Amino acid sequence: MLRYFLDKFWNENVWLPPNTTWADIAPGPDKAVVYTDHTHVFYPIPLALVFIFLRYVLEKLVIAPFGLYLGIPNTKPRRAPDNPKLERIYRASPKIKKPELLAKKLDLSEREIQRWFRLRRAQEKPSTLVKFSENAWKVCFYVCNFSFGLYTLWDKEWLWDIDQCYIGYPHQGLTNDVWWYYMISAAFYWSLTLSQFTDVRRKDFWQMFVHHIATIALLSFSWVCNLHRIGTLVLLLHDCADIFVESVKASKYAKYQKLCDVLFLMLIVVWIATRVGIYPFYLIWSTSIRAPMLVPMFPAYYIFNSLLCLLLVLHIVWTWLILQIARTALQAGQMDGDLRSSSSELSDSPHNSNNSSPSRLRTKKNT
Repeated sequence: MLRYFLDKFWNENVWLPPNTTWADIAPGPDKAVVYTDHTHVFYPIPLALVFIFLRYVLEKLVIAPFGLYLGIPNTKPRRAPDNPKLERIYRASPKIKKPELLAKKLDLSEREIQRWFRLRRAQEKPSTLVKFSENAWKVCFYVCNFSFGLYTLWDKEWLWDIDQCYIGYPHQGLTNDVWWYYMISAAFYWSLTLSQFTDVRRKDFWQMFVHHIATIALLSFSWVCNLHRIGTLVLLLHDCADIFVESVKASKYAKYQKLCDVLFLMLIVVWIATRVGIYPFYLIWSTSIRAPMLVPMFPAYYIFNSLLCLLLVLHIVWTWLILQIARTALQAGQMDGDLRSSSSELSDSPHNSNNSSPSRLRTKKNT
């Protein structure tokens, strides 16, 4: 039964161009080029566990001590008093339902119940140091991965001529550096997907989850179908902007406001240039207009393009949020809020969310 389902799912007429079979692009010593091995698509999963362990070690031994050196507090909110009855009610629903009935039932005032629920929700919030460590880890990875990707693709012809992503497809060779770039990138997104449920829970939790799943699907399917060239360009473009996304948040938690403002301005420029400019008007235009001119169309092409367009929709949503933060920053005098999450950290979900950090107006100095 499973064999039948797999054969139907991986139908050559769906995933490959006309007159092409899986045997044609299977790796082997008799082939003129090195093809991608479909079994390698599972390699990033155990490698993701290595990333999670590496992150734990770096945060524990390097990032957290560095954050403490910068003066970032590791204090957690005050714990709510022990109350087994309220605890059972809270575990059923973190939001208060009919506090007046609870007050009569538990012989407490409504204000005491509301205060207990507020403290109980707050005690699950991570400390500023925890949030800083998470963002600093991502900054380290994106800087390293973007540098490695740029080094890998610098001498590749498709970086300078995107038509080379399709010319000669599917008989395009794979090099060792591209193999590592793909495996490392896919493993990192697998690690983000796995750790997202234990990391700081932000308002855009499900948008990020969809983003990670769509990215993993794109990487996996493009790998199996030997479409790694266009995949590397998408990776390189995304890593570039993500460096500034995470560095802005890290500098905000470290209370380096001037650095945060400068990085935020750089983020706006890089984000709009890459995610709203190059991505739709160069990459997606290429996959939608140029690819059909150079490669015979097949059903999987529309799957790939749909996933790319799904990422574009997320980019537009996040661009709107970033511009909202920029507008608020101009009014307040400094950048505040959590990028790609909300225009203010105050609007994060009350359960397991970020600490509130209301913006402060800068006092004007007399000349």
